[in-house]
Amino acid sequence: MPIEARFAQGPWEKLPDLLSTGRIDVVLDGYEWMPERARLMRASLPYYIYELQLLARSDTPGVERGWNWLMAEPRKKIGVLGGSAAERWLAEHCTKAELVSYDGVTNAMGDVVLGRVDATLQDLPIAITYARDFPALRATGELVGPGRYVAYVRRADEDFGAAIDRAILALRANGTLESIFKRYGCWTKAQQDPVLLALPAAGAEDGPEPAFLARYGPRLLEAAGMTVLLSIAAFPLAIALGILVALGRRYGPRWLAWPLGLYVEVLRGTPLMLQLFVIFYVLPSAGIRLDAFFAAVLGLAVNYSAYEAEIYRAGLQAVPAGQMEAALALGMSRGLALRRIVLPQAVRIVIPATTNDFIALFKDTSVCSVITVVELTKRYNIAAMSHPADVLPLAVLAGVLYLAMSWPLALLSARLERRLHA
Repeated sequence: MPIEARFAQGPWEKLPDLLSTGRIDVVLDGYEWMPERARLMRASLPYYIYELQLLARSDTPGVERGWNWLMAEPRKKIGVLGGSAAERWLAEHCTKAELVSYDGVTNAMGDVVLGRVDATLQDLPIAITYARDFPALRATGELVGPGRYVAYVRRADEDFGAAIDRAILALRANGTLESIFKRYGCWTKAQQDPVLLALPAAGAEDGPEPAFLARYGPRLLEAAGMTVLLSIAAFPLAIALGILVALGRRYGPRWLAWPLGLYVEVLRGTPLMLQLFVIFYVLPSAGIRLDAFFAAVLGLAVNYSAYEAEIYRAGLQAVPAGQMEAALALGMSRGLALRRIVLPQAVRIVIPATTNDFIALFKDTSVCSVITVVELTKRYNIAAMSHPADVLPLAVLAGVLYLAMSWPLALLSARLERRLHA
């Protein structure tokens, strides 16, 4: 019976989850065969043998030496798609290089052009497809890490998987696959390797794995440290900016209120992700380049400064007007009265709301993964994609770490609030 193909779009790294929930019936999007995936899903016969191509800027000194250039001093930064076979191959074979994980292949290639990373390792079809969009890049070094592109279906759909296998064998036999790959310049000798064209025997590429906590604990803890660092670096800046904006709108000259109000509304009305994209990917075209960490801190601080501005403006309005009048009557300057009389009372009033914002910022650090910052949520996503069988325990562990970091803050805030009100 003929089958009608209907394409469903979803995040690349979440396609196995969509398959397991029944929202799609087959994963067919350049997914590599991996033993962890094959244990959970039924893999088809390979329809393409991919190899990995190193890409770097054409004008980089020594880049013609390929892998020898990459492994030489100083240490190189390599951009790679998070959770991909390329990332795994680099982690095993290029221990001297620093890996930078991306959510998309074109972001990694663009950052090589901008000089944020030294090179990127991509599947050969990707390198060929996007070559015209990144003329500043050149392929260097021999192809490495051959692997298999397969289609995945649910384990229960064995008949469907067998039908896909038969179709792939027929397309190989009549030359259709070869014709398609040659049309796009992706045909290589590897497509005729009988070893690679067969799936490994069950357990052939499995090795002994350490215990769950030993395998994931250190990396998740390291990523949790990045989450804490981003939070404690960004939030004081957000508070300082927010107070300045609130004071300007409340006590500044009349002409200043409108642009400060516009500042607040623009930042509150646009997503944090979009603001991070502008800071990290758009500003370099104007000559302003920031490291990913500093771009993340700036983006979080600026975004949350708008919310802090409104919180502190409400706090300032809650302080009776007679407080300022009394301070001025005692001979204080307006600035001194704000610092010594009005602002301390406003701070006490807004502590609960400020704490809530800090906890919210703490969790919003996960958005910084879009500009290559590997914090706790990003590390969880990478681990879950490489080891789908561990998705649930990984989610529990990540949740416990988030709670362990945010709960003490809530307790400290409650204690501080009680002391100030006393």
